[in-house]
Amino acid sequence: MEYRDLLYARDGHAATITLNRPDRLNAISLAMLASLSAALRQADADPEVRVIILTGAGRGFCSGLDLKDMGGLFAGGGAGGGAGRFDLPNSPPVVLHTTDKPVLCALNGAAVGYGLDLALGCDIRIASDQARLGAVFAKRGVVPESGGTWLLPRLVGWAKASELAFRGAMLSAEEALKLGLVNAVVPHERLMSETHAWAEEIGSNAPLAVQATKRMMRLGLEESFEANVHHVFLQLLPLFASQDFREGVQAYLEKREPRFEGR
Repeated sequence: MEYRDLLYARDGHAATITLNRPDRLNAISLAMLASLSAALRQADADPEVRVIILTGAGRGFCSGLDLKDMGGLFAGGGAGGGAGRFDLPNSPPVVLHTTDKPVLCALNGAAVGYGLDLALGCDIRIASDQARLGAVFAKRGVVPESGGTWLLPRLVGWAKASELAFRGAMLSAEEALKLGLVNAVVPHERLMSETHAWAEEIGSNAPLAVQATKRMMRLGLEESFEANVHHVFLQLLPLFASQDFREGVQAYLEKREPRFEGR
């Protein structure tokens, strides 16, 4: 499949999606919006893919929506304007949120506005020491429109989310690490090798179990403890019948590394 303003590559069990407008610091174009949703769906549906890596080309991760490229999409306001025709269910933040495969974000540079929301929508964020995270929406007269108002309070708590969003804060990689917005900060030249090492470790585990765990955690954000325990039990039943479960038990008894096939 061909994509515009985006690169897609698979290496082993990892699919790498690279935002590819380095001359615009990977600002999101209309073509990239469609390509990103399609690439995420392709990786999620590919049985050979167990982990997805999202990163940017050049010196930035994503500088936000490219307002020049968007043209009049959001002009006019109201349901009759361009925003009323925007396909939210198939937009990257929604597709990203419902993707079952684990998504690692390799933050190679600045993630600002929409780029910040995109990074926060990933499951794990590994940042270059040159990365910066910018919640600058209030400085542009908008809200965190692509999941940020839902994600940020859940990641750092209400008070800290309010501070970042209301002040339009720009954070260094180390500041983001202290807040728990990124999982690790590594030297810039080691970013992709470190991210691939994490992806390989995750990919070596039973993929059905990893994906089920992600689904159960996602459900758990919206339901009671009792409901989640019930859903987890129901999820266990098909896992107990899987070949991977039998392999995991056998490998443990034989004191060897398991060889999971996703079945």
